[in-house]
Amino acid sequence: MKKKIWDLYAPIYEIAMRSDRKIYQFMYDRIPTVIKGKEVLEIATGPGLLAKHVAPAAKRMTATDYSDGMIAEAKKGECPDNLTFEVADAVSLPYEDESFDAVLISNALHVMPEPEKALEEIDRVLRPGGILIAPNFVEHKAGFGSRLWSGILKLAGIKFEHQWSGQEYLDWLESHGWRVTFSKLMAARISLMYTECVRKSDKE
Repeated sequence: MKKKIWDLYAPIYEIAMRSDRKIYQFMYDRIPTVIKGKEVLEIATGPGLLAKHVAPAAKRMTATDYSDGMIAEAKKGECPDNLTFEVADAVSLPYEDESFDAVLISNALHVMPEPEKALEEIDRVLRPGGILIAPNFVEHKAGFGSRLWSGILKLAGIKFEHQWSGQEYLDWLESHGWRVTFSKLMAARISLMYTECVRKSDKE
């Protein structure tokens, strides 16, 4: 997907997400308990809503997006002292190997043509024992509301490259070397599968 589309969408992204406040509140409450005291990377931060809510629990958090417009929006308003925003591409991250204790990527893998490349980069920058937090929209065609909202986003130029069911998404993560340690399917305009993962060991 072209960066220009996200640059244009950036100023209204927060407004568009307000109707899904319930699922975001779950993440605002859950994620700080997972990243407490850790060095965290967020990929596809958008306007930084999630990062600003959860960063205070982390030791340090770097939130990235490949859209300059999204990062410009994210830098507006108040920001925790331990949080920085940077432009970065999920499939070519500008960070050293084993730089972070946790990586967060929310609602982004399904719009990437080759999301497995992002997983490879996440694997590279995570330290041993690190955790991947990867909530993602699923069940895009499960009901009228999901089909309607998916159609609206498509007209806006936001294409869903992958339309997994909840179980298909979990299976996809497992097939690419990640063991899902916690998952929760939540209803929204488009259902969201919240997941926490660790690397599979060679014995798994």
